[in-house]
Amino acid sequence: MRIYQIDSSARKEGSTSRALAKKLLEKIKSPDDEILYRDLDDEMVFVSGLTESGMKIDKKDQTEHHKKMFELSDKLVKELKQSDIIIISAPIYNYGPPATLKAWSDLAARVGETFKFRPDGRREGLLKNKKAYLVITSGGTKLNSKEDFLTPWLKFILNFFGIEEIKTICADQMSLDYEKSIRDAEEQIKNIT
Repeated sequence: MRIYQIDSSARKEGSTSRALAKKLLEKIKSPDDEILYRDLDDEMVFVSGLTESGMKIDKKDQTEHHKKMFELSDKLVKELKQSDIIIISAPIYNYGPPATLKAWSDLAARVGETFKFRPDGRREGLLKNKKAYLVITSGGTKLNSKEDFLTPWLKFILNFFGIEEIKTICADQMSLDYEKSIRDAEEQIKNIT
């Protein structure tokens, strides 16, 4: 199995989402599994300067930024396609996703690669038979509350890509009771079979 771990916290040291994702990885991996790791805080570009809809720009019209954008997009799509299990760790920032995670989703959304349009105009995800684990943390936002714009959005994006089996681990509202939030998240990890 190939496990693809994606961390999106802007904090390298002391990040709860990163630490919990690492514990989850240790829980689910087998000795023969191949681990692919991506830290979105290390290398991310934002989709900009498009001349038409979709990720399409004629090569002769591409700037240096466009070339970097397409190069990273190709890598991200390849990593998703090659993975069997995906772990995405993300803190809730101002009720939504970290900017790097949004940028990741924009670069990974490629027609004919991660999704396609059917003749009737509906979209179909192309990344079938994959499992995803979401490790979500927050200071004050309750997971799946009306103020949580990260979790439903991320599930929608993964469904859009064709990934339907999604399990969420959360340490939410840590500012209210940090120890309890961590214990709850660690118990969720422990109970994964």
